[in-house]
Amino acid sequence: MADDRQHSRRRGQGELEALVLSALREADGPATAGWVQERLGGDLAYTTVITILTRLLAKGAVTRERAGRSFAWTSASDQAGLAAHRMRKVLDAESDREAVLASFVTGLGPDDERLLRDLLGQSQSEGEARNEGEARSEGEARNEGED
Repeated sequence: MADDRQHSRRRGQGELEALVLSALREADGPATAGWVQERLGGDLAYTTVITILTRLLAKGAVTRERAGRSFAWTSASDQAGLAAHRMRKVLDAESDREAVLASFVTGLGPDDERLLRDLLGQSQSEGEARNEGEARSEGEARNEGED
């Protein structure tokens, strides 16, 4: 006999985190877990929302502030930031970072490789400009001491 009951599709942790972050980004300000639960349609248990928010807090993706006996939550990271955090965590867990990065980069398609090169070039340029500014400031401080 076939089971006629509807089974809801079980969502993965990453999908739930993305939904919660999305809801928080839509908020006008800090939001309570109850507000997030309502925003997501109420099909998630309140405790599940709290668990997701707590995991996101540990990842640095959200912040919280005391609001009475509860907390109000704010998104501190977007989905891209959360994905980058997960990528760094995987990289940090490996013993041969160079091999992991080399394997990752050689597996990129031409468009992604070009984008990565552009981003690294921007990062290098920004770092050089920052270093020049710091050197200039140190030189100005030395010159002031000579007066």
